[in-house]
Amino acid sequence: MRALVIAVLAAFLLGVLAVMLFSRGDGLGVGDMFRLRSDTAPEATMPLGAIGDPQPVTVPAGAAEVVVQEARAAVERVEQVEVQAGGIDQRVAAMEQRLTRLDLQSQAAAGNAARAEGMLIAFASRRALERGQPLGFLEDQLRLRFGDARPNAVQTIVNASQDPVTLDQLIVRLDGLAPELTDIPEGQGMMTRLGHELSQLFSIRTDDTPSPVAERRLERARIALESGRTERAIAEVSALPNPAAAADWLADAERYRAAQAALEVLETASVLEPRELRDAEGQRVEQPSPAN
Repeated sequence: MRALVIAVLAAFLLGVLAVMLFSRGDGLGVGDMFRLRSDTAPEATMPLGAIGDPQPVTVPAGAAEVVVQEARAAVERVEQVEVQAGGIDQRVAAMEQRLTRLDLQSQAAAGNAARAEGMLIAFASRRALERGQPLGFLEDQLRLRFGDARPNAVQTIVNASQDPVTLDQLIVRLDGLAPELTDIPEGQGMMTRLGHELSQLFSIRTDDTPSPVAERRLERARIALESGRTERAIAEVSALPNPAAAADWLADAERYRAAQAALEVLETASVLEPRELRDAEGQRVEQPSPAN
């Protein structure tokens, strides 16, 4: 063991001596062969006058890391541009959908306005007929708006307006015809007159059956006219003993009833007609649903 320790110490001393010899500045040491410098020390370059010697290429400290960071930043910018482009496409698609909905809503609003105008025209025509006044410009509007959808109803209203009849006129005329309507028409035989007189004295009916007596029929006809039930009044007058005396009255009452029914048809069409209704400019009313 002592010999081993002595050998190690001798080798160590020889190594120290060798290092001291080679580290001398006499040009024979390894100090000229290997030199250590820090990163901040100036670069050793060859003299510019040396011809044929290659110029040294120096890379600043941290340059590679800077290049990598710039590349990563460029990749991130490209990804951000792609994300923004996708967001723009989505916003454009959403705007197109919103414009489509607005277009449908505007068309629906225009259709509602045209239908409301048509209903007002029908109401105004009803008021004119009830007052016995001519239609005037309403006739052209009726033909324009409802001529394609309900031509028969329009023509019925126009015909009634040319010789208007009011409800008050029908009531007054019915009161004036009452004596003739309750009498047996002339030319009837004695037995017919006798049977009529007996029917006025005795009548067999159930409680819910209206009285067939002529005076009761006239009373029911007048009440029906006052409440606007022209069809019921026509039925009662037609069942009187002498309906021939009211032939002109029945014709006017029927014409009034037909005009009122035609006005109801136009009012319904202004709301429910899906295709043939027209607006003030004669254009077909297109009214798609916004839900579609």
